[in-house]
Amino acid sequence: MTELRQPSEIAQALSQSKVVAVVGFHHDPMKPAHYVPEYLSRQGYTVIPVNPSLAERGQSFFGQKAVSSLAEIATPVDIVEVFRRSDKVPEHLPDILSMSPAPRLVWMQQGIRNEAVARTLHEAGIDVVQDRCMLTDHRGLL
Repeated sequence: MTELRQPSEIAQALSQSKVVAVVGFHHDPMKPAHYVPEYLSRQGYTVIPVNPSLAERGQSFFGQKAVSSLAEIATPVDIVEVFRRSDKVPEHLPDILSMSPAPRLVWMQQGIRNEAVARTLHEAGIDVVQDRCMLTDHRGLL
C-alpha cells in the first residue's frame, strides 16, 4: 500500500468509504476535530467518535456513541481519521494494527505527519494520507 497524494486516489478512497473512526474527536463544535466529522456525517458517512473522556460520560454524536479506543469498535472501519499531534500518533498504532478487519486508510489531518507510523502502516497493507484536511478534500474532489 502507499501514501495517497494524487487527487484521483484520494477521491476514490473517499467515495469507496462509508465508516470513519475519528481518533481525537472533540466535543466543541468550533474545533476541527468536531466540525470535520460533523460535515462527514452530513455527507452520509457513519462517524464513530474515539475519545476516552467522552466515552466515559456516555456521550453520543451524530447517532454514534463515543468509544474510548479503536479496540471497542465492533463494526468494520474504512478510514481511521487522526486528530492528534504528530508525536501522539504512535500511541494509536497498536490499536490500528489490531483492528479486524484492518481499515483501508489512515488519514492524518492537516498539520499531522508521522513518517515512522506511515511506514509501519504501509508495511501492514494500509494506505495513508498525511497532512490533509478530509473536509477540504471531500468538498473539492467529490
